[in-house]
Amino acid sequence: MSLSNFFDNPERLDRWITIAQSSFLPLVKGALLYSLTLAIVAFFFGLILAILTALARISGIKPLVAIARVYVSIIRGTPLLVQLFIIFFGLPSIGIMIDPIPSAIIGFSLSVGAYSSEVVRAAILSIPKGQWEAAYSIGMTYRQALQRVILPQAARVSVPPLSNSFISLVKDTSLAAAILVPEMFRKAQEIVASTYEPLLLYSEAALIYWIICSILSIIQDRLENKLDRYV
Repeated sequence: MSLSNFFDNPERLDRWITIAQSSFLPLVKGALLYSLTLAIVAFFFGLILAILTALARISGIKPLVAIARVYVSIIRGTPLLVQLFIIFFGLPSIGIMIDPIPSAIIGFSLSVGAYSSEVVRAAILSIPKGQWEAAYSIGMTYRQALQRVILPQAARVSVPPLSNSFISLVKDTSLAAAILVPEMFRKAQEIVASTYEPLLLYSEAALIYWIICSILSIIQDRLENKLDRYV
C-alpha cells in the first residue's frame, strides 16, 4: 500500500489512531517503571564502579591498575548486547541463574562503569597538582584531600560527559527487551505481535524515547548553567 493510498483509507487510519491511543499508556508505563528506573539504578551503581576503577587506574598499584585496565578493555571491546546475553543466557549453563531485571542492571552497570571511569579519571587528572599540595599543606591525608578537594572539583568537570552517558543509557535500555525485561521497547514488541503494526508501534516508542531524552537534555543544560556560576 502506497502512502497516498494509506491516507485515502479511512478504516486503516482509524485503526492506527485507535491502536496508538490504546498503546500509549502501556508504553509510557514501561518507560517510567522499567526503562527510566533501570537507567537510574544502573547509572548509580555504574558511577560507583567508575569512581573505583578510575582511582585504581591512578593509584600506581600495579595489580589494581592491571585489573582496571583489563576490565575496561573487555567491556569497551565487546558489544553491550553480547554482554547481556552472556549474563542472562550464558551464566545459567554453569549454574548461575539471574532474573531478567538483575541481569540488565548488572550488564548496564558494568558498561557504565567502564566507559565513565575514563571520564572520571580524566576529570581527576585535570585538577592541578597544586590543589593536592594545598590540601596536604593543611594536614589532610590522601583520602581527605580526595574527598574534600579533588572529587568535588572533578565532579564539575565530569557533569557534561556523564550527563550524556546517562541519556545514552536511557536509550540503551531498549536492549533489555532481548533478555525479557518488560521495558518500553518490549511492550512495543508485544503489542506489535497482536496488532501487526510495527511501523506505528516502533515509531510511537521512538517518539516517547525522544521526548524523555529531550527533557533530560533540558535538565542537563540547566544543571550545567547552575554549576557554571561557581567557576
